[in-house]
Order: sequence, then structure tokens, then C-alpha cells
Amino acid sequence: MEGLTDFDMRRTLTELSPYAWCVTEFLRITQQLLPSSVFLRHMPELETASKTANGTPVHLQLLGSDPTLMAENAAKAASLGALAIDINFGCPAKTVNRHRGGAALLKEPELIHRIVLAVRNAVPSEVPVSAKIRLGTDDASEMAENVAAIAQAGSSWLTIHGRTKAQGYRPPVDWHAIADARRYANGMTIIANGDVHSKLAAEMCQQITGCNTLMIGRAAVSQPGLVEEIMSGRESLSWAAVRQAQLKFLAEMNGQDVRMVGRYKQWLAMTALHYPEAAADFALIKRLKHRQAVFDTMAL
Repeated sequence: MEGLTDFDMRRTLTELSPYAWCVTEFLRITQQLLPSSVFLRHMPELETASKTANGTPVHLQLLGSDPTLMAENAAKAASLGALAIDINFGCPAKTVNRHRGGAALLKEPELIHRIVLAVRNAVPSEVPVSAKIRLGTDDASEMAENVAAIAQAGSSWLTIHGRTKAQGYRPPVDWHAIADARRYANGMTIIANGDVHSKLAAEMCQQITGCNTLMIGRAAVSQPGLVEEIMSGRESLSWAAVRQAQLKFLAEMNGQDVRMVGRYKQWLAMTALHYPEAAADFALIKRLKHRQAVFDTMAL
């Protein structure tokens, strides 16, 4: 999730819930083979065996439309220690789609096939290559061909967000369409994504889609204890625990105060969707720009 699940967020969320793995924000591949410094800046975990501080594996996500460039950069990432390469064909953002990236490629299954195949052939066999798509551009009519194209290219698994590009993140999510997609996967694992925001929703999603594995996006940020709740049945984290984790997140970030405080506000606003107390905290600090001022206010 661009602008959201950066290194600091990945480190914090994986400390709070038991993820099987997490995925970076997408790294845009446009005109060249990127230098090592760009990969390391985008995914600092490359220097720690591609794992977060608590040992959760991190997969690198790439976004682009040129099979050769995608393959070259995937190979470079693998040489730097990337454990797995994920390819984004699901981003609905207009700025991305205008440059022939993300969900804009759902109308081009042959190109999707060539990209996945090129990346698969470029990295060592022990490095999984996966992809993420949406149901289609305006409806699910493109899904079967895209799923088959990705499976035939040798993808290790495919994550499907149960909405179209046109929907963005608006309801409803269509888990039944994800179930249909499994018919075209030729044995490839399908991971379901979309509106998994509670233990009940996770159970319903698995039942409807037939998928054993789920990907959680925005709800993982707004409910930091959600994965633990789904896995163990324990109640979600208390607000006190989330608040402490958010302040630790702010304290451990490196960079200019305005950016760090902005990231903290962003997360605080998202947790307000689930924790009413977060809205009160946000009201206290919404005009603050310096980190120490936030700490001083939160200590009141």
C-alpha cells in the first residue's frame, strides 16, 4: 500500500501480530536498472535477511510494464537478498494507471503473462514470484484470462482483490468472483483479499472463496491486532496498547519532524475507524508539527 506500509510500519505491525509474511509498497520500474541504493532505501530489510526486526519475512513488490526491465530489476533484487518478488497488477490509482502500471494492465493478459514469465525466468528457482490483480477493469470479464496467463507463466501464487479497477475501494467486495477464479488457476494458490476486517469476515471470506490464505490490507493498519485476533481468537488489542505502539512508531522513525508527525497522524486517523479514543487523540495533536510537541501532549 503506497505511502502507508513503509519500513517503519512493517516493523511495527509485525511486532503486534503474527504475519506469515508482509509485502513492501510497490517499487516503480520505468526506464532503467535501478542501483542497489534504491532497493536498499525502499526495502531496508534486505540488510537483515529480508526480515523485519521480529523475523517476519518481507517480499519485494515491483510495478511496471516492460518485461525486460522488470526481469532485470527482479534479478538485481534477488542478488541483493530478496526472498520473493511480487508483481503489482492491482493498483487502481490514476497516476499509476496513466503510466501503464498496476490495474491498467488488466486489459492486456498477454503482456501480464510476459512480465510474470520474464521475472520468473530471471530469478533463482528458490525465489518465489507472485502477482496481485483485481477482478478486472469495469467488471470481472477479464479475470479468467488474466488468472490463466499468470498461472501459465509459473507464478507461485496469485492474490486477488475482490473489486474492479473502477471500484477503487468502494463496496461491495465480491468474494464469489474470487471463488470462480480458482477454476482457471491450474493448481496455482489463490490468496483472497478485500474487506477482511474481522475474524467473522475472515471466516466468511475463506468459506466463500475456498482460499486457505488471506491478505489483509487497510484493516491491518486500522486494527493492528487483527491478525492475532483472527489466528488465535483473542480480543483485539486495547487502545492503550495501540497508543503505546503508535508513539513507539513515532519515536523510532528517522527523518524530518514534519514527515514523521505526518505519518503518525495518518495512522492515528486510520485507527479512529476502529478505536473512538484515537479521534480524541487526533484532535489534540492535529495542528502539531514537531515530534517532541506530540510526545509532550500525549503525556498529559
